[in-house]
Amino acid sequence: MCGIVGYIGDREAYPILLSGLERLEYRGYDSAGICTAHQNQLLLHKKKGRVENIKSGYLPGKMGIAHTRWSTHGKPSDENAHPFVDASNTFSIVHNGIIENYLELKEELRKEGIAFLSETDSEVIVHLIAKYYTGNVRQAVLQTISRLQGAYAFCVIKKNSGEIIGARNGSPLVVGIGNGEYFFASDVSAIVEHTQQVVYLNDFEVCSLTPERLELCNFQGKLLPAEIKEVHWNREQAQKQGYKHFMLKEIFEQPQVIKESLKVKIEIPINAERIIIIACGTASYAGLAGKYLIEKIAKIPVINEIASEFRYREPLLSSKDLVIAISQSGETADTLAAVRLAKQHGAHTLGIINVTDSTIAREVGSVIYTRAGPEIGVASTKAFTSQLIILYLLAHQLAGKVFDAGDIISKVQETLGLNDCLREIAARYCLAQNMLYIGRNSNFPLALEGALKLKEISYIHAEAYPAGELKHGPIALVSEEVPTIALCPQDDVYEKTISNIQEIKARKGKIIAVGTAGDAKLQHLSDEFIPLPPVDSLLYPLLLTIPLQLLAYHIADMKGCDIDKPRNLAKSVTVE
Repeated sequence: MCGIVGYIGDREAYPILLSGLERLEYRGYDSAGICTAHQNQLLLHKKKGRVENIKSGYLPGKMGIAHTRWSTHGKPSDENAHPFVDASNTFSIVHNGIIENYLELKEELRKEGIAFLSETDSEVIVHLIAKYYTGNVRQAVLQTISRLQGAYAFCVIKKNSGEIIGARNGSPLVVGIGNGEYFFASDVSAIVEHTQQVVYLNDFEVCSLTPERLELCNFQGKLLPAEIKEVHWNREQAQKQGYKHFMLKEIFEQPQVIKESLKVKIEIPINAERIIIIACGTASYAGLAGKYLIEKIAKIPVINEIASEFRYREPLLSSKDLVIAISQSGETADTLAAVRLAKQHGAHTLGIINVTDSTIAREVGSVIYTRAGPEIGVASTKAFTSQLIILYLLAHQLAGKVFDAGDIISKVQETLGLNDCLREIAARYCLAQNMLYIGRNSNFPLALEGALKLKEISYIHAEAYPAGELKHGPIALVSEEVPTIALCPQDDVYEKTISNIQEIKARKGKIIAVGTAGDAKLQHLSDEFIPLPPVDSLLYPLLLTIPLQLLAYHIADMKGCDIDKPRNLAKSVTVE
């Protein structure tokens, strides 16, 4: 969840580290800090809050580490901000992850006279390294690792060593290779402006960097070859390019994302008797949409599982099952653990992933990349749409058919033309405190995703239900003060959804309907009507997502919310 950056070379480290933190701030923004090594000293600057809070400072030095925090242990504060230093101010570390046995380690170190200055689990790492140091930093790191339980990535510097060491076990860490300089980062977005050559660390690996060399070893100290990869996107792709927010830019990029994703070649590793989709959050809602598509088109039974629940059950899997993991980042901790569990049970695994060479992409038996490009906004938009496109392609491939998307790209472009209309609707509902979303069949996952978007960025409480479930409890929430967003295109369940809308209207509930353009019946029933261009009923999910994203965006914008960095959230959930 947190963001780590490291630099060693012949340039001043502080501006490089600061720039990297700004690009990683989507991973957490409770606090930020930088530590550099200069003239046999460690220099430290850290503050509670956003990265901008440390912009006014400057620390000299050509080696340093930096961190932006998403709090797990200890409240957001200056004291709990990274980096941490040991008692002698010799070592400094930054850490992403959770040390599960930190209380035991903390008590042990306290008995040895160590005073802790924070409430975090991370601080134990720097004190253990100082404890085990006898002249070789890497050896001290390896001894420290042997004491740690949990998932982590961390970097450490020593004030006079001219070396940065990074270690990975369960949390992402990548090395950037420059000309006489090296970088560490949690994500390539932090370093892509400096280099496009990278080494992705695997679990149980330690990397030592000096200005002259990169040296990789495993947790037993055995040297390993470094596999250099090329990053195929650039800094400009991760810029706002004139849009007010990344989220709005990424919403409007979706026609191009669909065009690119439709080019993806689908290869399926087995003739599966059953498919299990595992994912979290938005990706899980894409998976639920995929369940409807695959069962309808390919006639193969599909189970859609929340990865954080799947990993703690005793799933009944076999070699005849195909487990599909969906993740934008390819680093989602629960999804990764679920993949590993599926492999242990002999199932075949396939990833639908956006980030090339990410951990899940390397872990699964086969991988399909979604071609959404870098997604910076914390609330996923274009990645969701690209996942849907891959699932359409996959469903048709499983059925031995070719997916005909028709003119869907122009229809999506036309739907984006509703932006001004949606802004006006948002103005009338931005003060609502609660909202309901309803949809039937393949529209239901879109209702879930729409409600999630509203919750994530506007902080309005929103719930989504299958429209047919209203009478089983949720209709008690209907009132004039609780608007309902009804997904009702002219598809196979249109008349049934119309009946549900009439039930809401009979109880004085306000209806914001998303339906097919020219639908006079729906428009008459609705307080607000959002018209979608007509398409084949199978394709409506690709259009429905657009107005739901834009409506959430404009409501959040009118409320003055921090849309790209909503409170308490992080883009990539790399801890349990």
